[in-house]
Amino acid sequence: MKNKHLTKQLNRLLLILACSIFSKPSIAAFSLSTSTDFYTVDTNAGLTFSIRRTDNGSSTQSPGDIASLKINGVEYQNQSRGSQINSGFDWLYSNTSSVSVSAQVINTNYIKVTVQAGDLTHYYMARNGYPHIYMATHFTTEPSVHGHVRYILRMSRSLLPYGPEPSDISQTVSTVEAGDIFALSNGETRSKHYSNMRIKDWQFIGATGSGVGMWLVRDNYEGGSGGPFYRSLLNQGSATDQEITYIVNYAQAQTEAYRTGILNHYTLVVTSGEDPTTPDTSWFSSMGLTGYVADSGRGRVAGVGISGRDTNFDYTVGFANTTAQYWADANPSSGYFSSDDMLPGTYTMTTYKNELAVDTRSVAVQADQVTILNSFSINNDPQNTSSIWRIGNWDGTPNEFLNGDKLTTMHPSDVRMSNWDPANFIVGTTNTATFPAYMWKDINNDHIIYFKLSSSQLAQAHQLRIGITCAFAGGRPTITVNNWSSAFPSPSSQPSTRNLTTGSYRCNNTTFTYDIPASAWQSSANDWNILTVSVISGTSTKGYLSPSISIDAIDLLD
Repeated sequence: MKNKHLTKQLNRLLLILACSIFSKPSIAAFSLSTSTDFYTVDTNAGLTFSIRRTDNGSSTQSPGDIASLKINGVEYQNQSRGSQINSGFDWLYSNTSSVSVSAQVINTNYIKVTVQAGDLTHYYMARNGYPHIYMATHFTTEPSVHGHVRYILRMSRSLLPYGPEPSDISQTVSTVEAGDIFALSNGETRSKHYSNMRIKDWQFIGATGSGVGMWLVRDNYEGGSGGPFYRSLLNQGSATDQEITYIVNYAQAQTEAYRTGILNHYTLVVTSGEDPTTPDTSWFSSMGLTGYVADSGRGRVAGVGISGRDTNFDYTVGFANTTAQYWADANPSSGYFSSDDMLPGTYTMTTYKNELAVDTRSVAVQADQVTILNSFSINNDPQNTSSIWRIGNWDGTPNEFLNGDKLTTMHPSDVRMSNWDPANFIVGTTNTATFPAYMWKDINNDHIIYFKLSSSQLAQAHQLRIGITCAFAGGRPTITVNNWSSAFPSPSSQPSTRNLTTGSYRCNNTTFTYDIPASAWQSSANDWNILTVSVISGTSTKGYLSPSISIDAIDLLD
């Protein structure tokens, strides 16, 4: 009887085990299979993907695309469009439509699919047992059709419904601007642009669904452009697609030339919904990747400390030349910083107080060497200049001003924004948070600031400074003080793209100075001086696309 009872228990356990096995999608062995139209890779970790080999004549699909991406047998890839660079590998260069796709297994545990399109090479790689698609892009010239490089994953929205809310356009009912900024019925705005974050603030982006997370994890971004504070679109959720976009470089608010000749790598990581960890890519050294530079061919810069810092702000040390860019956070206590894995060369090293450059010097990096820098002192912080009064902080951002907390995640016309044309500003009484972060020629121009001067101050000439972080359509500030008017300044050098309406206040920080003679002031210390700040430009565009500026700080010097 005991044996019969044990047999029944054993059969029951075997049945439970069989049910548990066959109730889940089976995972095949790590493999690369080839058909006429596709290379299909099984990662042996629940993720299977197919790369298109041939041109099927569709304008939304191209050789080199991810044509299928399955997680435990469930298809996530939009079947009418590919996941691809820009709008397809066959539409990168104006004179190049031919795309070659090849694949190979390397050392049994790795697979590499190579896409060659003109001067751009893109790699898809898999590692046995990891639910990842490791990607890398190298280009020797910038694509001429779109003029930028971005990889766009186009996944099923129904399976990955949870992306950033500011870029969820699925429920919008009207267009606000330029066919890429939209509004809900309640007046809130949504756009792919509003998924932006400063590049230094994110290591991965993505979306989630029921029991699944899909993420793009970035590299050190050495081949990007714009520095540590650059913002660009990252996600867009439509009614059908969840688009996750990895920007190598992009046309929006660019402040420097694009960098070419760098191997930019980034990894699609699938999880059960939790945040991803940074994947190991050291094995790339054996994959034969164009542009790959091992750790032994890189150097490091370490700074002992930075003195003269304002402890109310974070400091970032950036490195840039025409080849590469890097950055490192300075220790809040000592100012110590370390930038690792840098390509050899001479770099401009810029120290930023928040986002404002306050020190610049040169540093050389050698392969397999550490460049140690002695402590240095900040010598160019405009906040340190004595002033009679000051509105805002010299930190390279408009964040402390009116609507400053909303600038990057919604359109200026959004109903959640406060009125852009508040009451006049009274120095010593009015709070900085009521001065507008942005000024437009056609929206809130001619803002007035009231202030008084002592008898001794009235007897002297003074200099006024207006710092801006960005300008659009040639906008620049001019002033009047009582009955005196300044000369019209020349426009600053700024990107020509829409900036202030697409979630980026950061362009080229510029300071305008105005030498105001003593004769401009009121005659009595009891009288209010009236300063009017106006945006001027010869451009006649209207509304929120009229000439405009983003304010960093305004002060009157001793």
